[in-house]
Amino acid sequence: MLKLKKMKKISLVFCLFLSLNSFSQDSKLMKDAFTNSFSFESKLMFPEAIKSMNDIYNEKSYFINARLGWLHYLKKEYETSISYYNKAIALSPKATEPLWGIVLPQLALEQWVALENTYLTIVRLDPKNSLVNYRLGMNYYYKKNYVEALKYFDVSLTLYPTDYDAMNMTAWTNYFLGKKEEAKILFTRILLMYQTDASALEGLALCNK
Repeated sequence: MLKLKKMKKISLVFCLFLSLNSFSQDSKLMKDAFTNSFSFESKLMFPEAIKSMNDIYNEKSYFINARLGWLHYLKKEYETSISYYNKAIALSPKATEPLWGIVLPQLALEQWVALENTYLTIVRLDPKNSLVNYRLGMNYYYKKNYVEALKYFDVSLTLYPTDYDAMNMTAWTNYFLGKKEEAKILFTRILLMYQTDASALEGLALCNK
């Protein structure tokens, strides 16, 4: 009985040693692959950078999928980039990082509906992100949906009250909604900092008619 316990203990230690050794080897392979990939990327050698990731590819790895999404975007393989970013999004559904990543190939392919949905997902996860609110505002502004546009521009402007783009677009959106006094205040504010700004001068002149 004592001998059996001793054998089990030896077996457990041996298995632990093999597991740690395997982990150490896997960790080194991962480190080398990422190091090589970044090195190739810095030299604009994108196929080689991608191969370094494919050599250790694991479909359950957020980091590898996100990295491949980025590299295929750089290689202008936009559909492939999107497929990897989608895998990364599925693996980390609460992260905004892969969503900002997938925006790039969606823009390149002019996938406007998909892009809008991505921005809406980002704003749900990060409602006080100034950039995504501004971009959603622009999306609805170009569609002449000024009510929706103003909702997002207002958030961006609240977060960054002196940001030129936020002020300018909020002003114009108010103007097109017939809110001339609100627009006038913002155009005047812009001109305090940028006295010769053409957009603000034009908007102010229209508000004063």
